Amino acid sequence: MTLIAIFFPCISFLLRGKILTALLCLILQITLIGWIPAAIWAVVSLQNSRADRRNNKLIKAMRK
Repeated sequence: MTLIAIFFPCISFLLRGKILTALLCLILQITLIGWIPAAIWAVVSLQNSRADRRNNKLIKAMRK
């Protein structure tokens, strides 16, 4: 999924169900200069999403 986020940032957002963010990312990635910030944004967002899922799993485990 990280490679998709680097090479196809807008598709990375679409696969996670963030349609408006994907459109904004697509507008940003249309230009060659905007591709790098879009890729960085997609990778950071993916890592944050993974961290949130991991934290939620830990919180649920602590409550039991």
